[in-house]
Formats: sequence, C-alpha cells, structure tokens
Amino acid sequence: MGPTNAYQKNDVRRRFVRLWLVASAFLAMNPREADNLTSGRLLDPDEARRRLESRLGPLHARLRLGIEREHEAQAFGQGLNFLHLENLPLMQVVIEIGLRATGTYWRGRANAGKVQLRRNTVSLPNLPTAFSGFTILHLSDLHADLSGPAMQRAAELACDLDYDLCVLTGDYRVRTHGDCEPCLEIVAHLRKALRGDVYGVLGNHDSIAMVPNLEAFGIRMLLNECVAIRSGPASIYLAGVDDAHFYRADNIEKAAADIPHSSVSVLLSHTPEIYRQAAHAGFNLMLSGHTHGGQICLPGGIPILLEADLPRAFGSGAWRHADMVGYTSVGMGSSVVPVRFNNRPEITLHQLVRGSIGAVP
Repeated sequence: MGPTNAYQKNDVRRRFVRLWLVASAFLAMNPREADNLTSGRLLDPDEARRRLESRLGPLHARLRLGIEREHEAQAFGQGLNFLHLENLPLMQVVIEIGLRATGTYWRGRANAGKVQLRRNTVSLPNLPTAFSGFTILHLSDLHADLSGPAMQRAAELACDLDYDLCVLTGDYRVRTHGDCEPCLEIVAHLRKALRGDVYGVLGNHDSIAMVPNLEAFGIRMLLNECVAIRSGPASIYLAGVDDAHFYRADNIEKAAADIPHSSVSVLLSHTPEIYRQAAHAGFNLMLSGHTHGGQICLPGGIPILLEADLPRAFGSGAWRHADMVGYTSVGMGSSVVPVRFNNRPEITLHQLVRGSIGAVP
C-alpha cells in the first residue's frame, strides 16, 4: 500500500471514530430518543447483578452497594476531604451563572474539548530488559456523559498511537449517583477506539454496579487485585485499588499480596492521596487522576482547588515520593461544570525505560 492510500485509510478511520463518538454523546444526553445503535450493548440488570455477585461474592457486593446508597449524594464529611462540590447542585448552578455573567463560559467549554497528548518517561532501575520501551496509554476522569467533545478528541488521538497497554483510572460518569447507562453507552464506544488489553479502576463518581458492564466491554477492572503482565519469560505486575477517596474501599495490602518483592509493580489508584501507603507497599510507579489539575486554574496553571488531601506538587504531572515515582493525570473530561481554564485536558503515554530514578522534571 502506497503512502497516499495509507493516509486515506487513516483519514477514513479518524472520520469514522469522530462520527460514532458524536452520535454516542448525543444519545447519552437524550436516552429516551436512543435508537438501535446502542441497543443490546448493556447487560440486563438481573444479569449485571448476577455477574457482580459472582465477581465479588454476594456479601461483598451487598456491603459495597449498601455503602453507596448511604453516602453517594453526601456533600460534607465523607471520605478523605470534607467538601464534595460534585454533590452540591446549587454550587454548580452558581459557578455556571458566574462564568456566563463574565462572558467566559463558552471559552471554557471550548477549552474542555481540547484534549492533548502528553508523554512521560518513567525510569525504573530494576525494570526487566524485555520491558524497556514498554508504553502505557493512560486515560483518566472521563466524565463521559458531560464531556462529549473531549471523548471524541481523545478517541481520535488514541487511534493514531502505538502502545502496549491501556489503563483507565476512574470517574467514568459525571454524577455520583443515579442512572449509569448514559455514561456506560459512551464508554462502550470509546472502548472500540482502544487496542489490546485495557485495565481500569473505579473512581469516587463511579458505582460498583458499573463493573459488570465495563468488564463486558473488555475493560478488566482491578478491585484491590493485581495481574502479571508478561513479555516472554519476564513479567511486571499491575495492581489496582477500589475508590480510596470517597468510599474508602481501597485495600492496598490485598492488591499487593501476590506481587513478588523484587518485581517491578505499577499501582492504579483513582486518587493519588494514598501515595504514602503505595510507596511503603513497595510499588515502583503509581498512576492516578482525580484532581483534574484544578480544572479551573489561575494563569500559569495554578489550581484554585484540587479537592484532594495531598501536596500541591502531586496534583498534576510527574512526582516522586521515597523510592516510588508517580503521575497524576489532569484527566480527559470535566466535572461539576464542563469548562476548563489554564488547564488543558490530556491523555498520557508513559514509556518505561531501564535506568536510575532521575529527578522529577
């Protein structure tokens, strides 16, 4: 195939991705008008419940769902920090009115769709030679049912990337309670733009009830679990914890239990707030999201609010604690209000290389 034909083929592929993501976002915002495009994608509720009980065990499933019912809409006092703006509908209205009154709302809306690709090199001294150059595509904070343009742009970017593994670090929906279906329908379409193995964890906006559908889409959810990633005889370990920020359902000890002491290990956690525990547990790399980098920032990218209990230096980008390196994605989507200022959304390509842990840029 000549270069012209290859370019045309890629262009057609990008156009196709653009069309079906726009359609999916529209359907998600208008569920009663959904046609057969998304019919049959989601599991029957009884089947989803059966799979969840089989996945977790009946008792664990009941306990986890019970915790959600009691706290999912709580705005004060639950989890690692006191205030949860996402559970204050009046605050959302006030912020939007303020932005419209100042004439900045539509500029913020446009910014929210300008997803960029960021690259991060991770140097690990004990990385097996077979994994030098191994690449991980990292998507976080999709908030799919509020972030249609961002979802579209992220899928277009992902289509043109070469990577070995894809990870999703939570917050698939925008609300913390209510119907999950609009979000799940869009995530199902996004999954088609992702190649190979995809692993994920839940965030504070997500329900455990979403797990059966996410896994039916081909996203292996890590619920305080780990898996071995192999390249020939060599292996590294990928672990993930349940939401640590709001529901406090993380169990890092369980997630790390089967990881050999000398092996390279990567932890997926929606929030980076458990960085101390992760470092003490021996993880080499931690990938997170949650903070949105502030989402609405002052010039220079200075966040007004991170909604996380951690050093501000850990609120976005690369960082280090003890012998563990980490990366906090500012996320793809937007929460509370679909705007961003001085803070572009991102998808991130992490490349693992063998070498000493260098200074964080």
